[in-house]
Amino acid sequence: MAREIVINRFGGPEVLELRTAADHAPRLGEVRIRQTAIGVNFTDVHGRRGDYAPLRAMPMPLVLGIEAAGVVEALGEGVERFRVGDRVAYASVPLGAYRDLRNFPAERCVPLPAGVSDRDAAAVLLKGLTVHMLVRRVFRVVPGTWVVVHSAAGGVGSLAGRWLRALGARAIGVVGAESKVSAALAAGYEAVFVRGRDDWPARVRELSGGAAVVYDAVGRETWQGSLACLAPRGHLVCFGNSSGLVPPFSVNELRDRGSLSVSWVRFSDYTATPAELQAAAHELFAALAGGTLAAPTPRCLPLEEAAEARYRHRTRHDHAHWTRRWGFARRVWKKRACA
Repeated sequence: MAREIVINRFGGPEVLELRTAADHAPRLGEVRIRQTAIGVNFTDVHGRRGDYAPLRAMPMPLVLGIEAAGVVEALGEGVERFRVGDRVAYASVPLGAYRDLRNFPAERCVPLPAGVSDRDAAAVLLKGLTVHMLVRRVFRVVPGTWVVVHSAAGGVGSLAGRWLRALGARAIGVVGAESKVSAALAAGYEAVFVRGRDDWPARVRELSGGAAVVYDAVGRETWQGSLACLAPRGHLVCFGNSSGLVPPFSVNELRDRGSLSVSWVRFSDYTATPAELQAAAHELFAALAGGTLAAPTPRCLPLEEAAEARYRHRTRHDHAHWTRRWGFARRVWKKRACA
């Protein structure tokens, strides 16, 4: 039997429930993984709350999660890339990482080198592949490039700062609160501005003369400012919308601001083939092994405490809801975990 975390309705962290499920042999093209570390990402919060329309149409119960690492226990028919005992990781759909034993498509797995632990892989693979896409594929950064990164103290932003510094870029971070400035500076940004405190588009232009590229995962709140940061022929890369969707705009605005370009990207489109995925993961793991990047030191919890792990990825809405129910929900969760 396997253990898994399911949701039977959308809501706050308290909707996460532990249950047991039958173990099945891997199917054609799959490997069975004994998972030793599972990543918790903000996209899981969106899924738990029902923010994604496709998830709302799926039958309950749902098992969330798209990132994990572990050891191959069995091979499905046709799998030749891996052997039993190999250490692997993945950061991909289909959903269902919140399990201790899982069957998963072998072509979406990457082998883990000896110098990368299971914990570090689960903590960095999704974010690291995203940064690789941004700085090596969508807009290939070279030494001296002026770059602006939003949410510079976050998981992706911190990795981006370190990678950009190693590439010799001139990286400017933008954060949402004064308390995050020191973390962004420690991640390698040479200047950090605060939304709501600084006139950050003007400060960016003053410092850089206009950035060559802006990486923006915030969306609606930063759209106009991000465009204003760019030098002529600059490139705005949107890869998230934490503040809401980008508003409608006229393509003529890009012309009038100096022949700008805009991309809306997903890392899954840049790792769509096994060859693309393996190449990106190889470069990421080489950066980790060579000290260019450092995996964060995550707080590790057992599977049965997934609700508490999710509490650390709360939004302001979650915080208000969870604070009211924390005592009750925690007692119920512990009871279920021990059952």
